[in-house]
Amino acid sequence: MGLGVREDGSLFSRAGRALGWSFASTALAKFSQLAIGIVLARVLGPHEFGTFAVATVALLAVLSFNELGVSLAIVRWPGDPKEIAPTVTTISVLSSTLICAACFFGAPAFAAAMGDPAATPVVRVLGLSVIVSGIAAAPVAMLQRTFRQDRKMVADQVSSWTSALTSVGFALAGTGAMSLAIGQLAGSAVGAALFIAFAPRSLRFGFDPLKARALLKFGLPLAGSSIVVFAVTNVDKLVVGAVLGPVPLGFYVLAANLSNWPAQMFALPVRSVAPALLARLQHDPPVMRATFLSTGGLLAAITLPACIVLAAAADPLITLVYGQAWQPAATVLAWLGLLAALRILFELVYDYFVVLAHTRVVFTVQLVWLAALAPALWAGAHYLGVDGAAFAAFAVAAFVVAPIYLFELSRTGVATSQVARRLAAPALAAACVALVSALAARLITNDFGAVAVAGLAAGAALGVLLYGMRGTVRSLRSVGNDSPEATPIPA
Repeated sequence: MGLGVREDGSLFSRAGRALGWSFASTALAKFSQLAIGIVLARVLGPHEFGTFAVATVALLAVLSFNELGVSLAIVRWPGDPKEIAPTVTTISVLSSTLICAACFFGAPAFAAAMGDPAATPVVRVLGLSVIVSGIAAAPVAMLQRTFRQDRKMVADQVSSWTSALTSVGFALAGTGAMSLAIGQLAGSAVGAALFIAFAPRSLRFGFDPLKARALLKFGLPLAGSSIVVFAVTNVDKLVVGAVLGPVPLGFYVLAANLSNWPAQMFALPVRSVAPALLARLQHDPPVMRATFLSTGGLLAAITLPACIVLAAAADPLITLVYGQAWQPAATVLAWLGLLAALRILFELVYDYFVVLAHTRVVFTVQLVWLAALAPALWAGAHYLGVDGAAFAAFAVAAFVVAPIYLFELSRTGVATSQVARRLAAPALAAACVALVSALAARLITNDFGAVAVAGLAAGAALGVLLYGMRGTVRSLRSVGNDSPEATPIPA
């Protein structure tokens, strides 16, 4: 499949259908994971959950660069992606196997540095998922490239439920943190098998030296950037685990997982479609910039109210859902909910720069973020505990990273004033939601009642925002049409 703009309908119509499937898949997966997560948190408790968190940090670290960034080239490749798929598969599997071996032998040292040597076998079991990820990299990228999120939804759902049910079964059997690792590995293996079945022509081994050079030239800067992105995303867990130990890490990770729910629910479906959509608009920079702004505005409208509810109603929400034993995670969630709102927008900007092939900009921003974040997290954790680490993470994102991203966007023709106009209405609605949610948490003694009022406020804000942006949605539908009326999205 080439890069023709019109194949079976307008580009946006196809991307819109893909986004619908992606959203449905993510919604089902996240609701099921939320329910299973509640059960596991109550069964395992903070200490076992903290042990698994130590292992998860290691897994996320190696998954951030295990295929050296080459699979994303399938999404962006200007020609037929099938011509590079065999080389992508070979590079992905070889690099993933080597990284898995390093993970196995390095597990004891990593677990000891995180203050929990008991996590060593859990790290080793999770490390096997790296090879599975490398095998499935090309098929997953091909499904994204061809907007086959319907097939991806089936694989994601089967993987998610396999992982969840396996984890619960082993947890009830008394295997502790290892139950989560076994569940993760089982789900990954089943999901990979389905990805391969749904994109069978993508899993072929081969090696073309010329294409390999082009792929590595594209992928290595992204792999390096991904390592830094991982560090930025997970250095807070590394610091909390090393400074405070596994139990505070368990509180922090629970809050982090809950704060990421809006991003995983709404932002990930957009990110599975947006790069391919923006890449196909590279021939028309004004339309691409306008589409980026409109996507950002809609994404903010959908996610900001949810993030603010998590932050403002954190205390009754944690107590209601996870129980009194997890109450120390509430203050952490308040700061991480605000951080999640910023991260969602940052990730869209990240994808935009990747499509523009400004990978050096992406790497530089992430490097500055990490340089500012690491000492801030250490100071926050050392002097103020787990709450201080959460505050430090939010402060660095708001006052260091956001201004840099705005400056870099302005250099590509996306003015800060344009971004501000797109975000003004969602920000105002989020402020109203914050006020209602905070009052409900303070004045309503029943946890369920307080959470219900906060949720209703967020739902009302979402409805008003989407109604006000209906013109933007209609304009987006013209993107990718062959007609001359396909104009940039109005402000």
